[in-house]
Amino acid sequence: MNLSFYNHIPEKEVLDGILQIHEGIFQDSLDLVKKMENKLGLLIQVACKDAKVVGYKIGYELSNVKFYSWLGGVDPKYRNKGIAQKLMEKQHQYLKEQGYNIVQTKTQNKWRQMLILNLKNGFSIVDTYTDNNGEIKIVLEKNLQLNDWF
Repeated sequence: MNLSFYNHIPEKEVLDGILQIHEGIFQDSLDLVKKMENKLGLLIQVACKDAKVVGYKIGYELSNVKFYSWLGGVDPKYRNKGIAQKLMEKQHQYLKEQGYNIVQTKTQNKWRQMLILNLKNGFSIVDTYTDNNGEIKIVLEKNLQLNDWF
């Protein structure tokens, strides 16, 4: 498996792979590119196997010390193979090298695998709130300067 980092929107074939996975998970990829274009400090990671995008992770800078890990997913055919874990590890390593202290993410109870992955990787639940659709959001943060305990 090959992991790539982009600080910009990637070329068409990679972007198409990301959008295909994103649509399969979230059923909402129509304005994803426009949303990415408006993010400062954009970071996109892509996992590829045999030139096929099998996973992605997208985030952006909240401040010079805090990064928001925004969206991600793995192709259903490639799940439970450690791809999400590897993307997270590489993202955190990169963020530490760039001088970020905190990584924040949000999830929902319905995305249990992602919630568990975050907790296993040192995230703490720091807040919850109800969004405009009446869904509960779980806010998690991880201090990147602490040694990983797992």
